[in-house]
Amino acid sequence: MTVTTAPSCRTLLFIGDSITDAGRREDPEQLGHGYVRLLAEHFAAHEPTATVINRGIGGDKVADLEARFGPDCLEHAPDLVTIYVGVNDSWHRFTRGEHVTEESFEQGYRRLLAQLAATVPGASVLMIIPFVADIDQERVQIHSDLDGKVAIIRRLAQEHGHRIVDLEQVLATALAAGHTPQSVADDGVHPTPPGHRLIADAWLDVAGR
Repeated sequence: MTVTTAPSCRTLLFIGDSITDAGRREDPEQLGHGYVRLLAEHFAAHEPTATVINRGIGGDKVADLEARFGPDCLEHAPDLVTIYVGVNDSWHRFTRGEHVTEESFEQGYRRLLAQLAATVPGASVLMIIPFVADIDQERVQIHSDLDGKVAIIRRLAQEHGHRIVDLEQVLATALAAGHTPQSVADDGVHPTPPGHRLIADAWLDVAGR
């Protein structure tokens, strides 16, 4: 007699800013129309017992994620957490005059990772490297602030042994394949539908299909 083992029921949680949000708060399914929905559709086909939760909120910075990390992430006891934050910590310096220092950014991100390790120590963590597509000189200047924060994310990932989804590399590969900056992110920050597909594919390459 063959004994069938019940499949595990994983919870995959995504937390971040508008790129993760992608309209999920107006979506009855709370998935939005971006890369998280694409991944939810993938898992609906290939791992139907998995639960995909989107907790992105447009405009969020590291400090905002930290303020809501308990109810929006930890209380769900996720098996896999994806953190995608950092663009607003730099972009808003130029659009709103809000300067988030590298020290403050690193301290906030460290506290997120420490809370995860303490509360859900068995959870896998994926850290997404934010990108800016250089559609004009205004977007180019964001790198002067963002590059240092990207270096912090890379260092923290290595320090904690977490995997990264490297969207800087994804963007470079897309441009080499014939994309323009606008075809990946028409305002330089928010991905187009092809841009969201590139993010979802890169996530699957790292997390496993």
